[in-house]
Amino acid sequence: MWGPDPDEATDETTRTDTLSVPEPATASHQHYRRSLGTISLTAVGLGSIIGSGWLFGAERAARLAGPASIVAWVIGAAVALTIALTYSELGSMFPKAGGMVRYGQYSHGSLAGYLAAWANWIAIVSVIPGEATASVQYMSSWKFGWAKDLYDGQELTVSGVALASVLLVGYFALNWFAITLFAKTNTAITVFKVVVPTLTAGALLLAHFDTAHFTDHGGFAPNGWSAVFTAVAVSGIVWAFNGFQSPLNLAGEARNPGKSLPKAVIGSILIALVIYVALQVAFLGAVPAADLANGWGGLGYTSPLADLSIAWGLNWLALLLYADAFVSPSGTGMIYAATTSRMIHGVQENGHLPSVFGRVDAKTGIPRPALLLNLLIAFLFLAVFRGWGSLAEIVSVATVISYITGPVAVMALRRLAPELPRPVRLRAMPVIAPVAMVFGSLVLYWARWPLTGKVILLMAAGLPIWAWYELRKPFAELKPHLKAGAWMVAYLFVMAAVSWAGSTDFGGQGYLPEGWDLLVVAAIGLAFYYWGVASAWANPSLAAVKDELAAEAGAETGTEGAALPRQAGEASRV
Repeated sequence: MWGPDPDEATDETTRTDTLSVPEPATASHQHYRRSLGTISLTAVGLGSIIGSGWLFGAERAARLAGPASIVAWVIGAAVALTIALTYSELGSMFPKAGGMVRYGQYSHGSLAGYLAAWANWIAIVSVIPGEATASVQYMSSWKFGWAKDLYDGQELTVSGVALASVLLVGYFALNWFAITLFAKTNTAITVFKVVVPTLTAGALLLAHFDTAHFTDHGGFAPNGWSAVFTAVAVSGIVWAFNGFQSPLNLAGEARNPGKSLPKAVIGSILIALVIYVALQVAFLGAVPAADLANGWGGLGYTSPLADLSIAWGLNWLALLLYADAFVSPSGTGMIYAATTSRMIHGVQENGHLPSVFGRVDAKTGIPRPALLLNLLIAFLFLAVFRGWGSLAEIVSVATVISYITGPVAVMALRRLAPELPRPVRLRAMPVIAPVAMVFGSLVLYWARWPLTGKVILLMAAGLPIWAWYELRKPFAELKPHLKAGAWMVAYLFVMAAVSWAGSTDFGGQGYLPEGWDLLVVAAIGLAFYYWGVASAWANPSLAAVKDELAAEAGAETGTEGAALPRQAGEASRV
């Protein structure tokens, strides 16, 4: 049940203003248009979730886990939903553009805030070239010589990269003009993106459904349950459900964030789960028996669902899928181009990017310099990672790392700022938050060594930017930020070490026996959760956002400098 907790203390923790923070960019924020309602935000969430993941995820999950891949989708949705609940409260508290990169800064200061923002941005910005890659990879199955030359079976060719680059420019061009154009375009695209996967699942189920596939070829879980868990982490499942973040990053443009954000976030996850499970079941039953001669791991389709459609004479469906291979990924790429620009704006306001990236065009409400930066980074990812699978792995692990600050920040801010209005408030959050932290830690471990180590190293690659802005400050001012962020740095090192030493089922050295390794990871997740909550402090960024929210509340009531109410009277009940 959503609602205020009458038993919570009202005393405000004394705030510390010893460290200067960037001036709140109220002027730039007022240029955002609060034009997105519940339907538009749900379309943003669902449109982000249903991108390229549905085109490839069913086959990749089946290769790893066989028929038990159905369970992997359910686990992935449970993880995403649990973590999304923590972020829904945070998003309603701070309805600001790029919200996902801000919460760690408010609760723990610059070090933890920057690491969380960096992980989140890497996870999202790399999706954009991934969507373009997916479209081109599907196109390579067309019956034309030039199309077949786009993909060599492992990655895009030079011509494939060139075409994907054109798509990237298109994604950003649609975001260049106005948020209202984005909303109208995205809602129409999302309707198409929901209809086509649903139609695909139904058509394949009617065309051919071999029940023997669920028991033959190694049984329901031919590679064991460890493969099911790995499928959650690296087959595109985390990639897919990560789209729940998009409504939160557009919170600054929501008309009524307290009511619309939780409905959009939770609704988009649940609708997508039904669609993804239906697709997975249909895929498993439709695979021709001859293609399973070497087991589920022997599958190697270039355009999985289209290839199955052709195999069973559904040429009309194959043509529809080829068309949707442009629409679905392009819709997601367009959304992520929008949300990542708001994230860059948030990072700039946190004080870790030049001021130019905080500029918002007064006429259109679009942060255009941030759009351009993300376009350049998307080109870089496309040049380095030319295959959908390699990008999906990187995105998935970076996403999990970015998740861990939500459960910690939401409970830390309940302690530090109990007086802040919480339009969305879940009484069970003290239980949900640590469970979410454990789930996130397990998924990170399931991603397997050495992938976990590589992505954790990628997280460290962003620290020089933080150092450029922070290490010039006096140590006395920097010390509380270092102390409050130590838990996150230590967490990354410990998780890398456990991944290396863990069970051989997850790519480790075998020092931790199977089964016990999961208990150890769960215990580590809980330990760092409590350390993280305890280390939060009333830092200057939190003080600044409190003042900003108070000023906005005063402007709405016509009283200058109005005090913030302890709780919002119209708390959302979902």
